[in-house]
Amino acid sequence: MAANTTQLTSSEEAQLAQTIEMFEVITQSQPQDYQSLEILKEAYAKLAREEDVVKTSKRIAQAYVTMGQLSSAILEYESILQRYPDDGDVLAALGEIESKANSLNTQASLGETTITAKPGSRKAGSRLVPTDADDGRQNLHKIFVEGKVITNAQFEECWLKQDFTAPPTKPVEPFIHVLAEKGFTPLEKSLHIISDKSRVGYLPLDKYDIDVELVRQFPAETCHRWCLLPFDRLSKSIMVATANPFNRHAQAELEEVTKQRLLWYLAPPADIMKLLKKVFR
Repeated sequence: MAANTTQLTSSEEAQLAQTIEMFEVITQSQPQDYQSLEILKEAYAKLAREEDVVKTSKRIAQAYVTMGQLSSAILEYESILQRYPDDGDVLAALGEIESKANSLNTQASLGETTITAKPGSRKAGSRLVPTDADDGRQNLHKIFVEGKVITNAQFEECWLKQDFTAPPTKPVEPFIHVLAEKGFTPLEKSLHIISDKSRVGYLPLDKYDIDVELVRQFPAETCHRWCLLPFDRLSKSIMVATANPFNRHAQAELEEVTKQRLLWYLAPPADIMKLLKKVFR
């Protein structure tokens, strides 16, 4: 990654410094969170901190290796060699990957979650109403009920059915928020379980200076209905906070609004709802 030669304002530098501080903490506790590492690398590049860019790039490559994404790891290491062709650590790492790939014969590639089909829908007046929204219910039921965290009755009591015939005027409480409010499962436990199962990084949103104007570029109805918060932009990516990373329908709705890459983060639902109420008054 080439360093950004554009002169930064003091405000931009302060924002980048905050980003670095935040995501260094996140990546130390979640070393396989390559999305956060990418954000960290981008921030270092904008501040022309070349040594930190290279170190972070190596961490990204190692995260890919750990997750079995050998092709992505190779591309990351090769990006370093383009500038530092004699980097011994990188050359050694590539040698290990080649050996591992030969022994496996196949390369695992988990990649990003993609939407393979548009959700079905029907017309309700002039509104488009989903009929088979993949809102993550099946995955969450498997995790919490089949995983014996809660009973099926508790799940049904806490799962709020969406009314697609009218736009919500305030954030709809996410499943894990209701679960905690009713005393069935502590929020911290639910967040830990979901982060572990989804491999989506956790972000303490209350410590982040969100981009209010960015949030307002997205439909309030989508943000309210699914309790989503597109909270910052870095390079060609938009970071989105959610309490339900399994909600493919919500992902599809956001992807219809922007062509930029979406990076998903798990955040406490109360923080998301508080910020949504502040932004969409």
